[in-house]
Amino acid sequence: MTEIEIGRGKRGRRAYSFDDIAVVPSRRTRDPEEVSVSWQIDAYHFDLPVMAAPMDSVVSPDTAIRLGQLGALPVLDLEGLWTRYDDPTPILEEIAALEPGSATARMQQIYAEPIKPELITERLRELREAGVTVAGALSPQRTQQHWKTVVDAGVDLFVIRGTTVSAEHVSGRAEPLNLKRFIYELDVPVIVGGAASYTAALHLMRTGAAGVLVGFGGGAAHTTRKALGIHAPMASAVADVAAARRDYLDESGGRYVHVIADGGVGTSGDIVKAIACGADAVMLGAALARATDAPGGGYHWGPEAHHPELPRGERIALGSQASLEEILFGPGRHADGTTNVIGALRRAMATTGYSDVKEFQRVEVVVSPYNLT
Repeated sequence: MTEIEIGRGKRGRRAYSFDDIAVVPSRRTRDPEEVSVSWQIDAYHFDLPVMAAPMDSVVSPDTAIRLGQLGALPVLDLEGLWTRYDDPTPILEEIAALEPGSATARMQQIYAEPIKPELITERLRELREAGVTVAGALSPQRTQQHWKTVVDAGVDLFVIRGTTVSAEHVSGRAEPLNLKRFIYELDVPVIVGGAASYTAALHLMRTGAAGVLVGFGGGAAHTTRKALGIHAPMASAVADVAAARRDYLDESGGRYVHVIADGGVGTSGDIVKAIACGADAVMLGAALARATDAPGGGYHWGPEAHHPELPRGERIALGSQASLEEILFGPGRHADGTTNVIGALRRAMATTGYSDVKEFQRVEVVVSPYNLT
């Protein structure tokens, strides 16, 4: 693998973002209506290769139910406003109205409210009674504290999501979460991440995880690259983790771990290229926060935006473009890849001659950077 000399004492590997690559048509084409974009993780089948990010600006109990009915997998943030407040609607309205200069400080105050275990139970009950797949997310730091409440509430899929998650966290102050033991003892499938390298992903796969989230602080609302100097260009990260999946498949004697691109997937073209690089599904945050029925009211933020000590994200204004259904299925009202994202994925797969997501992972990809501005 080619390395670039940064200076006399440092070399670095060239890595690529989704903007740096493109897929290439083949000799065969198909009708978009005959293309399947469904996927399955463990015993759960979904019509769309889409997970809705566990962020308060994206997923509320109401939008989770709607997204589940549309064929996606919504993930509720079990450390968010919906598990801290009985009715967070006025809080969401306040966050949307905050002045940019004071937004971070005020959000730190809002999210200082303790998480209430009884609200975790209540929110997950709402989803279960609606008949959709129930998925909730906790950070690695909160998993030890709340996992039993989550499992007892009847969750179908458990998501452990952080900026970065390792199979081996070293701490001299407290006993860290032992992922392998935790997943082994749990009765529900676990999706864990983020991971951004081959080695980190392979270690997570060896813990027994059903899926690995790929990414590191690459979402639209993150400032991790500015705050910590850490960034993982997503095309290379997804391809590296897909290689780990392939090697773990051989190592484990046939156990397939799903790869989910999480971060930097803002448009339909990004979804296409994430799957082309090897993802089985994508986690959408900003793409869904643009919905008129999203809880953020045209604004988007993640947990990094209100970290009590070191914020690494911002509340950003996206505006409200279309309903959740129009963002996923159209009709498209914009030519920028923000509406009818599933229609665009179908058309890309049909144009390149592939009939399902697994096949489309084999599509030819070229390095083709261009300036979006």
